[in-house]
Amino acid sequence: MSRRCEFTGKGAQVGNNVSHANNKTKTRFMPNLCNVSLMSEAMGLTYRFRISAIALKTVEHVGGLDNFLMKARDADLSEKALKLKNAIARKLEAQKAAA
Repeated sequence: MSRRCEFTGKGAQVGNNVSHANNKTKTRFMPNLCNVSLMSEAMGLTYRFRISAIALKTVEHVGGLDNFLMKARDADLSEKALKLKNAIARKLEAQKAAA
């Protein structure tokens, strides 16, 4: 499993640890990934994702999983999240057509 956020695409960054003596050694800065279960209001189901802490904060700020996915760019989302986004879009279109 790669260390990449399923919503934002955030991954590991490479940099240097710099000591007091200015010695530089390579290091990897990993994103703060969390395993979370998020509820989709349109689908009525819970889905498990591995996302960064800042993405979780953004999901809560935007108003839930459905709103976040509908506003997210397709290039940033994982395959699983993209499939869910398309399913939510179809469900919302069906609800709009029925109303």
